[in-house]
Amino acid sequence: MNGGEMNILVCGARGFIGAALCDALTRDGYRVFKGVRNGKDVAIDYATDTDPAVWVPRLRDIDVVINAVGILVERRDQTFDLLHRRAPIALFEASCQAGVKHIVQISALGAETGTTSYFQSKRAADDHLQTLPVRHHILRPALVYGTAGASARFFRALASAPIHPLPAGGHQLLRPIHVDDLADIVVDLLRSERVPEADGQPLDLVGGTQVAYRDMLAAYRQSLGFPAAWRVAIPAPLIALGATLLDRVPGSVLTRDTWRMLNQGNTAEVATTAKVLGHLPAGVDDFIRPQDAPALRHEALSTWRGPLLRGALAVTWIGTAICSAFIHPQAASLDLLARVHLHGAPALAMLYLASALDLVLGMATLLRPGRRLWAAQAALIAGYSILIAIALPEFLWHPFGPILKNVPILALLFVLLSEERGNKETS
Repeated sequence: MNGGEMNILVCGARGFIGAALCDALTRDGYRVFKGVRNGKDVAIDYATDTDPAVWVPRLRDIDVVINAVGILVERRDQTFDLLHRRAPIALFEASCQAGVKHIVQISALGAETGTTSYFQSKRAADDHLQTLPVRHHILRPALVYGTAGASARFFRALASAPIHPLPAGGHQLLRPIHVDDLADIVVDLLRSERVPEADGQPLDLVGGTQVAYRDMLAAYRQSLGFPAAWRVAIPAPLIALGATLLDRVPGSVLTRDTWRMLNQGNTAEVATTAKVLGHLPAGVDDFIRPQDAPALRHEALSTWRGPLLRGALAVTWIGTAICSAFIHPQAASLDLLARVHLHGAPALAMLYLASALDLVLGMATLLRPGRRLWAAQAALIAGYSILIAIALPEFLWHPFGPILKNVPILALLFVLLSEERGNKETS
């Protein structure tokens, strides 16, 4: 059966790996049906579709099923047990009932021996598929790199920082595989019999270069056009403590499981991958193409630059509020206000009102950032600076530069104002 005669259902088609598979299969002439949670394609929901009977009607006229659904961190109803075990097993069972000829399971390198819930759930689905009377391939890729991948964006952002905090020194061994190589392998397995003996046996798929975690970040940083970063080793007990504290924080990349997975490493021999692919897969030095580097460099910087600037600004406002209201001698503050003709109760009221305003602006910077807020802060700082320059001109040439230091803060606000997208207006 050639590509044009084959109907393929890709579950998880909107995910990073699933989308790459859909593109590669479509280019090769296959008829691709996209399994997604919401949309006009084949409606699926791994959080609820755990009964084979639900799947059978969707699999009519489907020749190949590809399961590319996966999560790294659990969220509410998206659990490892549901998305990695129960729903895939129901899908595999229904595929047998519906006469599907071939199943491709995208598992994960380390699932065979891994002890985390992530690996155990992947292994459970893999093991079940191996008991079924249907042709299948179980692919266990290492960490997958791709421009659109969430993990790749995360690591590029880390690499772009001038300081690399390295868990336990960053010596953990990895062998990332490029998503294009993974997609090519899937296409090759469907259209040829290059490695027929691999049918049914899990295939560990890796990239062309084995690197330590620290060297992977360095390679990405060099490809993005940055000079070498400073490296700071973070003791393993401190990382373990952070993983424990963040284990149930929604969206946290650092959890006890991800820390254990990093410690176990993510590598295997490249021979199997090269045999199935027909050539040596790409290595980390080739992942970021020179023509893509400028855009990826900007994206990487923007990932942490905005939060860093907002955090610094919030600390400045909140710190100023606390110092003005509770730490700096009140008499000294009232003496300064007297220079602008405020005395007694009005001066005291102004002191605490100004402190309260600073606190509100600091909290708003953390919770309700937006263009109006940046413009209001810039106007307030400019107004403060002009008033002080007129009433207290000695602060213009004060050795600590209390007025001149407002210039970089105004520049910071100008950057935030310029980079804030219109549809993100929240203030």
